[in-house]
Amino acid sequence: MSKKLFLLDALALIYRAYYALIRSPRITSKGRNTNAQFGFTSTLIDLINKEKPTHIAVCFDTHAPTERHTDFSDYKANRQEAPEDLLDAIPDIKRIIRGFNIPVVELDGYEADDVIGTVAWQASDAGYEVFMVTPDKDYGQLVRDGVKIYKPGYQGGDVEIMGPAEVCAKWGIDSVAQVIDILGLMGDAVDNIPGIPGVGEKTAAKLLKEFGTLENILANADGIKGALGEKVRNGKDSAIMSKKLATIITAVPVAFHEEDYRLKEWNKTELIDVFIELEFKTLGKRILGEDFNAFQTAPVGVQADLFGNAVASKQKPATPAIVAAAAEEKAEAGMAADKNINNTTHEYILADSDDKIQSLLTALLAQTEICFDTETTGLDANDAELVGLSFAYTPHTAYYIPCPANQEETKRILALFAPLFTSTNITWIGQNIKYDMLVLKWYGIELAGAIYDTMLAHYVIEPEGRRSMDLLSAQYLGYEPVHIEELIGKKGKTQGNMRDVEVEKVKEYAAEDADITLQLKQVLHPYLKEKSVEKVFYEVENPLVKVLAAMEFEGVKIDEAFLNDYSKELEREAAQSEENVYKQAGVKFNLASPKQLGEVLFEVLKIDPKAKKTKTGQYATGEDVLAKLANNNPIVADILAFRELTKLKSTYVDALPLMINRKTGRVHTSYAQAVAVTGRLSSNNPNLQNIPIRSERGREIRKAFIPRDANHVLVSADYSQIELRIVAAISGDPNMCEAFKKGVDIHTATAAKVFHVDEKEVTKEMRYKAKSVNFGIIYGQGAFGLADNLGISRTEAKEIIDNYKKEFSGITGYMDATINFAREHGYVETLMGRKRWLRDINSSNFTVRGFAERNAVNSPIQGTAADMIKLAMIKIHAAMQAEKLQSKMILQVHDELVFDALPEELDILKPLILNNMKAALLLPNEVPVEAELGAGANWLVAH
Repeated sequence: MSKKLFLLDALALIYRAYYALIRSPRITSKGRNTNAQFGFTSTLIDLINKEKPTHIAVCFDTHAPTERHTDFSDYKANRQEAPEDLLDAIPDIKRIIRGFNIPVVELDGYEADDVIGTVAWQASDAGYEVFMVTPDKDYGQLVRDGVKIYKPGYQGGDVEIMGPAEVCAKWGIDSVAQVIDILGLMGDAVDNIPGIPGVGEKTAAKLLKEFGTLENILANADGIKGALGEKVRNGKDSAIMSKKLATIITAVPVAFHEEDYRLKEWNKTELIDVFIELEFKTLGKRILGEDFNAFQTAPVGVQADLFGNAVASKQKPATPAIVAAAAEEKAEAGMAADKNINNTTHEYILADSDDKIQSLLTALLAQTEICFDTETTGLDANDAELVGLSFAYTPHTAYYIPCPANQEETKRILALFAPLFTSTNITWIGQNIKYDMLVLKWYGIELAGAIYDTMLAHYVIEPEGRRSMDLLSAQYLGYEPVHIEELIGKKGKTQGNMRDVEVEKVKEYAAEDADITLQLKQVLHPYLKEKSVEKVFYEVENPLVKVLAAMEFEGVKIDEAFLNDYSKELEREAAQSEENVYKQAGVKFNLASPKQLGEVLFEVLKIDPKAKKTKTGQYATGEDVLAKLANNNPIVADILAFRELTKLKSTYVDALPLMINRKTGRVHTSYAQAVAVTGRLSSNNPNLQNIPIRSERGREIRKAFIPRDANHVLVSADYSQIELRIVAAISGDPNMCEAFKKGVDIHTATAAKVFHVDEKEVTKEMRYKAKSVNFGIIYGQGAFGLADNLGISRTEAKEIIDNYKKEFSGITGYMDATINFAREHGYVETLMGRKRWLRDINSSNFTVRGFAERNAVNSPIQGTAADMIKLAMIKIHAAMQAEKLQSKMILQVHDELVFDALPEELDILKPLILNNMKAALLLPNEVPVEAELGAGANWLVAH
């Protein structure tokens, strides 16, 4: 068996892991960012599982200065401060490494690459195959037979392994020894190594081809002609110093003792401890097995119910390691979920007869607040049967009513609760109560009283992070609920449903859900006032639940015949586009392979001499890259057409018919209300927010959305340029406000100001550029981004932006004022008081701070738009009920609402929709809100 040693460059991997997730950070229920810990752990376990190292170590830099700092005081001086979250992660990561029983190697006075270089060569001499795990290019100088660079895949990319041949090919050099020569010549901006000013990588490689070494180049500098020779002569001292700075030391006083580096059995107690703290729920199971959960697992006990029956164990026997970890878990280390059903006094009562139900009903009717939960046969509320109901109104006491498979009998049981469900005096508390309301709708039951959703309460209190009941229970109550998998098994084909579980077990599980949710309401409620988010909770989020439940219940009709025909049409067009590509390429290849496509385009056809490669070494062939080449290269236009056609066919046209509900014949999307931090709704199964609209082929899919029958038409109502109106209103910019008040086209008005022409002289191209800057500038787009977006020079882009900021100074003022407010208060908010907390707004790391600043600027805009359409939905729904209309609101997509309408109601419905959309949220500075409306035989026509 070969001996394989992997040496990990800790900080390089940690930085990479942190920034890979910066746009969608992993935030724990306590608000900690765990990007770095999660990413590093994933890389480590992937490496262990895939490569099966026999020996391994992780090497760190220390804070102590090195000889390089002594030689050159500006060494690494231009590096920005590390993000605070990243620095906070390092102790956790060292604990994780210890948990894997992997040695941490670090030595004052030396960098990690010095330690790795020394150990790598020692181990190689001892017969080991050594892999230096790092994304750092400088390690190329250490590569030799038996020593390679192992660069982990990044964001889904492949692993890259580089030996001497690969390193030489990458740099265009003849020997790996020349890596330090090339770094001496060109310098290294990351480490602030100066090199020779004006000498880049290609020039350095060319000089080394001719002269062999940096020293030989300098010795022959007088013979190098022109400006390059002058640069080399002037940069002699800098080059010598730079080469020394770039040289990795391989004589560090560390010794490779193979037994110390051998991969050993993990210290699971240590791993459990830190994974609980970091809430590594899925990753923890992947590494430690299904027995692990992200909460403290307590010893199994026996609990008797109110009727004296012993309840069977809810938990699988815990492994010794898990029991040990549970015993050692300290309250201050993580969520401290040390309470559970087995060690907490409770009364969970089974009401399984009419007498018991009547007794319970009497007690429930005397309450003003009741927590309510359903148990069902599945996750799709539109396709699930009721298994039981649970109620709670006093902490630690709850009731469960089983509902049999016989649906008529279940309806009879539900009818007993009619006085309760129709009471307007009761507020119903639930965690994601929309699901429970939908289930009841299928039994003809509506909750007449008000509702209070704990999931939404937490959402407005803490918009980021996760908010499952288990997590909230652990965070706020220190309590670990029974997990559903313990009753019905793991997710997958073999998973059962609640109908198969003995009633005593279901009773404990279901009653606990109601009990915990009631307790969560009591602990979360004060935060609404403390965080000043009562208005958005009570006026926007909470009332919207009933509206969304009604919409999801209705669904939308899909024209299957149209989709079947369109699928065949797309297939024919895709095949034609594919054939066109092969004809123009002169060779057949796998068009779906980015690697093969890149080689054909940029090596065989050479359509772009400046083609860039990705970090995995293959050519970039993404949509953005190809779109810029499409105008002058017909083959690229055919490639893009093939991609669009195949994606439309598989993602939408072929998928939509599979989502039709067997009971209704319609598609019922599920709206997620508590996901997007801006307040926007998202939808799933299908994701309606992604139904294409920009391309002609994509728009055709909207033809498949049709009225429910021949007696209805679809009506679509859409806000007009709502985000720009909000920008104008909250910034108070006089020019933009005036344009909206006059009702002129905002992009034409902007173009006239920016290009200093009369509005009548604005060309189509001017308007297009103005539109791009209108939307781009509030999302942090600078000259580089605008130039890239419009295909213009950076000079022209900068001039457009400068003119824009001058003419619309109120926008710039708003941006600056908002960022300053966020720095002082730690949050920004919408007109309705929806808050976005910006924990990184004062970060010393400008990359991290920049993300927070962009969020500070655009969150009030996006969030206010989200609030506005939610308020419109609430008002329209109420108005339609008041008018007793039979038409239904069925879809919400971005700033658009879609209705299944009776033609005879249109005269009432149309003004009702438009008036409520316009009046949903009045904007400051008298900026008018406009909406447009259409009707037709399908969504495309109506829109």
